[in-house]
Amino acid sequence: MKKQQPQISEDKILETSWELLGEEGIEKFSMRRLANRLGIQAPSLYWYFKSKQNLYQRLANQVSKMILEEFHSEGDWKEQLTGLAVTIRSVLSRYPCSTQLMMITLPHEPDIIRFTNRMLLCVESTPLKQEQKMQVVTTLVNYVFYFVLDDYQHERNISAILKEQGALPGDEMIRLLDSMSETDAGLFRRMFTNGLFELMGTDGAFEFGLKLILFGIEQVIKEQ
Repeated sequence: MKKQQPQISEDKILETSWELLGEEGIEKFSMRRLANRLGIQAPSLYWYFKSKQNLYQRLANQVSKMILEEFHSEGDWKEQLTGLAVTIRSVLSRYPCSTQLMMITLPHEPDIIRFTNRMLLCVESTPLKQEQKMQVVTTLVNYVFYFVLDDYQHERNISAILKEQGALPGDEMIRLLDSMSETDAGLFRRMFTNGLFELMGTDGAFEFGLKLILFGIEQVIKEQ
C-alpha cells in the first residue's frame, strides 16, 4: 500500500523550527524534537526535507530572502555597505540561531545566491580587483555575523548565570582582578570597573566597528 503524504505544510514546519530554535538553541535542535512539537512522527518530516541539513538550508534561505526584502539602501558603495550591514544585523537579531544557520550552510538555495550577488553589487563600482571585492564582502559579513553571534551568546550566558546563581558574579570578578598584578590585569581592571565592557553589543559599538572596516576599504582603494 502506497504511503500517503502527512497532513502538514512546509510553512508550518519552518515556523515551528524557528520556535524551537528560539526556545532551546541550535545545539538541542533535532528532527525528533521538531516532530514531537508538530505532533507527528519524525519520518513524516522527510517528505519535505531530506535531512536536518536540508532543513537548515531552507531556513537560511528564508533569512536571506528577508534581508533582500528589507535592504533598499542606495548611494555610493559605502552607503550601500552600511545599509546592508545594518539590515543583516537587524534580520539576524530577529531570527533565533539564524547566524549559526547562515554560517553552517552552503549557497545552494536561490535566495542565498541572490543575497550574495546583491552584496557583491554593492562594491562592483569600486576599482578593486574581483578577488578583493569578494574579500570585502566576506570581511563585512563575518563582522556582522560575529557581532550578532557574540551578543546572542552573551545574553545566553547572562541568563544561565542568573538562573544558577540568582545574580551576576560582579563581586567575584572584582576580587579576581584585584588579586592580579597591574602588569597582568591593570588596563582590563580599569576598563571593567568603568563599565566599558557594557558597551559590547550596542549600536554604538556596531557602528564603530563598521566604520573601521569601511575606512580600511577606502584606504585600499586610495592606494590603488
